[in-house]
Amino acid sequence: MAGSTRGPNDPRRRERILDAALDVVAEHGAIKVTYRRIAEAAGVPLGSLTYYFDDMQDLLTSAFTRLADTVSSRYGALLDAARTPEEAREAVVEIISGKVWGTDRNLLLSYELYAFAARHPEVREVMRSWMRASRESLARHFDPLTARALDALVEGFSIHNSVDTRPTDRAEVAAIVDAIADRRVSGTGGNTG
Repeated sequence: MAGSTRGPNDPRRRERILDAALDVVAEHGAIKVTYRRIAEAAGVPLGSLTYYFDDMQDLLTSAFTRLADTVSSRYGALLDAARTPEEAREAVVEIISGKVWGTDRNLLLSYELYAFAARHPEVREVMRSWMRASRESLARHFDPLTARALDALVEGFSIHNSVDTRPTDRAEVAAIVDAIADRRVSGTGGNTG
C-alpha cells in the first residue's frame, strides 16, 4: 500500500490509538465511544483500529489496562521507596492527598473503568489486576487486612475528595491512615491495640 504509515514507519500507532481512546472516554464517557471518534482523535485511518484490535471491547480493555498500569506504577513506586513503617504510612497519605493519579482526567477515567467493568464482566479482570497490584504494594509494609483496608481508603478518599466541597486535608488523612495502620486483628477475631 503506497504511502501507508503502518508498521515500522509508525511504531507508536497502537499506543496513540490507546491514548486517543482514553481521551475520548474522558470527554464522552465509555458508553459513547466510537471507532470514528477514536480514529479522529488519534489521527489515524479508521481501519487502523480494527488492524490492532479485534473489536471495541478489546480496544477499551487495552486502553483501561494502560490506565491501570500507569497509575499502579506511580502508586507502587511511592510504596517501594518507603523504608520504614512511618515512610509507608506517609506514602499512603501521598497516594491519597498527592497526585498519584497524575491528572484529574485519570481519576475521571478510573470512574469510567469502574462503570464499564460493572457492565462488562470480561473487563472486571482489569479492575481485579489493578486491585491486586495495589494490595501487593501495600502488603510490603502492612498485614493483608490492613493493606485491603488502606486500598479501599485510597479509592474512597480519591473519589470523595474529587467531588467534596471540603476535601479531607492531608493531616486528617494522615490521622485516619494511622488509625487503620495501628489496629491489629488477633487470630480470635478481637482487636488488640
